[in-house]
Amino acid sequence: MNAIKRFFKLEEHQTTFAREVLAGLTTFFAMAYIIAVNPLILGDAGMPMMAVALATIFASIIGTLVMGLFANVPYALAPGMGLNAFFAYVVCGNLGFTWQEALAIVFICGIINILITVTKVRKSIIKAIPKFLQQAIGGGIGLFIAYIGLINANIISVTNAGYGFVPEITKFEVNAPILAVIGLVLTIVLLLIKVRGAILIGILVTTLIGWPMGLTSFNSEWDLGKAFTELSTTFGAAFKVDLFSDWSKISMALLAIFAFSLTDTFDTIGTFIGTGRKSGIFTDEDLEAVEHSKGFKTRMEKALFADSIATSIGAVIGTSNTTTYVESAAGIEEGGRTGLTSVVTALLFAACILLVPFVGVIPRAATAPALIIVGIMMAGSFADINWGELDEAIPAFLTVALMAFAYNISIGIAFGFIFYAIVWTLKGKAKEVHPIIWGSSFLFLIYFVLMALRAHGIFKF
Repeated sequence: MNAIKRFFKLEEHQTTFAREVLAGLTTFFAMAYIIAVNPLILGDAGMPMMAVALATIFASIIGTLVMGLFANVPYALAPGMGLNAFFAYVVCGNLGFTWQEALAIVFICGIINILITVTKVRKSIIKAIPKFLQQAIGGGIGLFIAYIGLINANIISVTNAGYGFVPEITKFEVNAPILAVIGLVLTIVLLLIKVRGAILIGILVTTLIGWPMGLTSFNSEWDLGKAFTELSTTFGAAFKVDLFSDWSKISMALLAIFAFSLTDTFDTIGTFIGTGRKSGIFTDEDLEAVEHSKGFKTRMEKALFADSIATSIGAVIGTSNTTTYVESAAGIEEGGRTGLTSVVTALLFAACILLVPFVGVIPRAATAPALIIVGIMMAGSFADINWGELDEAIPAFLTVALMAFAYNISIGIAFGFIFYAIVWTLKGKAKEVHPIIWGSSFLFLIYFVLMALRAHGIFKF
């Protein structure tokens, strides 16, 4: 026990073994849905679903262990939501790549992420983002997380209103949103009376309540032997294709690589800034150090490197981009401050290999309240933005609004960057905008223009 305390520096980070274990449990239960959801999405691209489920587990274990043991921070990694949809419905669907070619694209994206991390590009990006935008990113991620919870529980659904598809509140005709509301009220009560482990207790009790409601059940259809057999078809599939032999596909492949890298990079940076600054995991000194230190001396540098290698590892095993999960905020809110939280989460993912029937036990309606509560807590970052000054309010608001409304963290950051550059230029402060912000804004604009040209059929790629 003492060796564990020394290795993870628990006393230095003002935490305890019990608190870290609790945080690891909370993070796992908040993100365990990916084990069931990722195969459904990548299955639409033609991938064998059992193999994807195992690949999801293995990628999560490896990425999260590297984050915990190397960087000593309480973040968990898994195949990213949004990134997996882009993989299945855009790269394989619209662009016409096979899933094997798409895995190759993801692997290349991971190599690029490693290079920009080693060369300090990623770290310099963090240093370049002004504090008010960092706070907007943090609060925006909170709103994004809460929105995921509302959608997962079917409390909000998207319907055709006659003039377009819009979100609306549920009619509570099914049990899932009812269970989620019960869980939300229960978790709020536990938090208000300051019960330690309120979020985790809320998830577990809500799961039990879901049993008589028909929402909690075992997944008895899993065949572990078949899953490992299917995994042999996805493992290493990224190396069995010649991605650049067809010249007609090269421009599309480069576009997909660019989009994957851009989204993965800014999702990760947004998560680290949004959760790390508020909790004290990453301090201002960490942000200052990343630009000047050599090697990997700070927790931020190590965390960025751990995240960068996870994507390529996941692609080799057979899944879409593995990235740092915003749901890690659930464990952080429970007090997780070191890599021990991540190690606990990784061990729980490992247990899912053998305890396959239990994977589907916890319904999404039971984890949704945790995401909503975490979103509420992270919204405190909005208080540190000077909303009375339009040069801060405009880019901050667009960052927050687009994250939630576009259901994409990177799109929110893109609009924040672009309008930060525009507003500050109009205010005569263009020289105060960091060159990285200018460069990133230019790349985002190119991406938007190319997507618009392709959508209108003006430029096919």
